[in-house]
Amino acid sequence: MAKPNYAFEKRQKEIAKKKKKEEKRLLKAAAAGESQQQNDQPISASDDKAATNSDT
Repeated sequence: MAKPNYAFEKRQKEIAKKKKKEEKRLLKAAAAGESQQQNDQPISASDDKAATNSDT
């Protein structure tokens, strides 16, 4: 019977863990980027209105 290769199994688990962690990081970064864009848009829109109102 063949001897189990524990080092290979361990390495595969480490690779899977790294991949999952990276996907989570990218997901969080994308979510943070979207929330920043949403926060930026209303502020700049209100700034434009405030500038036009003060001019009149």
